[in-house]
Amino acid sequence: MRAYYRSLKPLILWREAARPLNWVQVFGRDAPVELEIGFGSGDYLVARAQQYPERDFVGIELEWEGIQRALRKIAGSELTNVRVLLGDARPILGRAIPPQSLTRIYSLFPCPWPKKHHHKHRLFDQRQLQLLNSKLHDEGEFYLLTDHEAYFHWVLSNLTDTGFTAFARTVPPQVNTKYEQKWLAEGQTRFYELTLRKVQHCAVPLLEDVPMETYRVKTFDPAHFQPTAISEDVHVVFKETRYDPARQIAMTRVVVVEDDLTQHFWIDIVREGDEWRIRPAQGCGVVPTVGVQRALDAVRNACQPQRSLSPAPNNSV
Repeated sequence: MRAYYRSLKPLILWREAARPLNWVQVFGRDAPVELEIGFGSGDYLVARAQQYPERDFVGIELEWEGIQRALRKIAGSELTNVRVLLGDARPILGRAIPPQSLTRIYSLFPCPWPKKHHHKHRLFDQRQLQLLNSKLHDEGEFYLLTDHEAYFHWVLSNLTDTGFTAFARTVPPQVNTKYEQKWLAEGQTRFYELTLRKVQHCAVPLLEDVPMETYRVKTFDPAHFQPTAISEDVHVVFKETRYDPARQIAMTRVVVVEDDLTQHFWIDIVREGDEWRIRPAQGCGVVPTVGVQRALDAVRNACQPQRSLSPAPNNSV
């Protein structure tokens, strides 16, 4: 398989790391930290890191292809002041980024989700702007650049009670990213710039992991194993189950959706002596949440009647 990057060192495995992240430990020095949300191919992130070597830079990107391209550019530029995280910015901000630890946050050409029924997917509503505020130092800034006028005004409409003062204007091309070049090629020469300066702190507590209770059950029948999906405030869907009779190991694939976090992982059901152990599969990097616990509970309930269940002596994952 071809490697599209030269080093994985700048990649932070945030699901497995101690949270919140400690920037001094991450970068090995105490320096101002900037964060880019949705860095695409990493062009602007790398350019900023080259321009300001006295600062440290963190990028969040949802797509692995973008992470690979950024890793290649970071290695090619021999930069040591850049780190990248793979995943949705909302749970990463809520769980991994320390409060009041950033000097600047920016997002260039985020998806505007123009259709009305897709607006729920948009970044930077009031709640998210309050979350960004909580991550910034006093007088820190959030910078947004978009090609989409309606989305620009939508963000402006969400500023109430976010602790920001706004500076808005139209600007010519200036960042030379892939999307800016795309819009230029299509004839757009004016873009919408929004700078939000923090004037009042919004205290948003970090989302904390919940203690996981794993289980031991007396019986497991793979032929009749069928855990029940959950569709409440937390959604749990079981996709498939695989069983190895020789090793007496079953694995069931789960999708858990809660708030802004979606997790895909496997749950192990493993024969240990005269019992079956139920726990998240090792190596999945699952974030311990209420939804994950409910998935474990559903697997336990599907194995045998409630009255026959006994919790594991050691319930730490």
